[in-house]
Amino acid sequence: MNDLPPVAGKYRYPLSLGAIALVFVLLALSAVAFGSSWIAFDQIIGVIFGAGEKTQKVIVLQLRLPRVVMAILAGGGMAVAGFLLQKVTRNSLASPGVLGVIDGAALGVVLFLALLSNESNALVTSIAYQPVAAAIGAFVAIALVFMLSGRQASSAIRLLLFGIAVAAVAKALTVIFMLIGPIYRASQAQRWLAGAVNEVNWGEIQITAIAMLPIMALVLLAARRLPPADLDEVSARAVGLNLPVFRILIFALAAALTALSVAFVGAVGFIGLMAPHLARLLVGRNVYAGIVGSFLLGAIFLVSADMIVRVTFSPLEVPAGTVTAIIGAPYFLFLLMGKQRNDG
Repeated sequence: MNDLPPVAGKYRYPLSLGAIALVFVLLALSAVAFGSSWIAFDQIIGVIFGAGEKTQKVIVLQLRLPRVVMAILAGGGMAVAGFLLQKVTRNSLASPGVLGVIDGAALGVVLFLALLSNESNALVTSIAYQPVAAAIGAFVAIALVFMLSGRQASSAIRLLLFGIAVAAVAKALTVIFMLIGPIYRASQAQRWLAGAVNEVNWGEIQITAIAMLPIMALVLLAARRLPPADLDEVSARAVGLNLPVFRILIFALAAALTALSVAFVGAVGFIGLMAPHLARLLVGRNVYAGIVGSFLLGAIFLVSADMIVRVTFSPLEVPAGTVTAIIGAPYFLFLLMGKQRNDG
């Protein structure tokens, strides 16, 4: 990688990101086009801009486009969260799912629905507060993992063990509260455990997008300090970075992104692990390119997973998280075995 000619190295990031963006656009259009009836790309674009037949408008704007847009936001958000966690911990195994953040956010959502539903299973407050509940659960989960890890928080195995433990407790509590309490839309609560985008609406998308924009802006502002975060505490202090405080900020941003991503979609696993790895492979170590590449690749993963289950299992609605788990679990084991070999 370091032997690239100067000209090739200069254009590597824009060319790689351009190729990823092209795949992203084509895949997003394909996800809207495919289904029980095919809708051509030009017709999709026409519907988006107000043209098209009434049937096409219903299919595109109410059935297919919402799930694609939410998959883009959720997949991209989880991927950027994984990128941040891997960068700041110098740990290739770090991700929202592995560190218990996703399960913590899911527990926050289920607690919100269980405690604020009445005996008729009607929600007594606005659904707009659901991301707040997810954020609280995510923050508590990641705080527990790093508090339990203590000074050895950069240890891959230590983070992994405490992350698995916190995730297991959060999963168990999620199941308990789903069983014992009245839950608004209880028949759909199960989708948070596997992750699905099939029943989102434009109101939920609007909440997610509006909340995600300022967080992504903060991520880009913090990104200029991410390279020194690869250093140890002494070296980081030498270049003017208070690493413990900076880590808290990055953990908070990662938890917030994860909470927004899973609040309405559910616990889609392994995207935050896989997308940053592939982004580094394609665009190198440039931080800004890595963030953009991770977002686009995370979106590609979740849109692809949803399209696979929608086309393959139609008319059944299989959670997209099953596909990411089938692909991501073996990849995680591969990384873990590689880490053990490197550690001797």
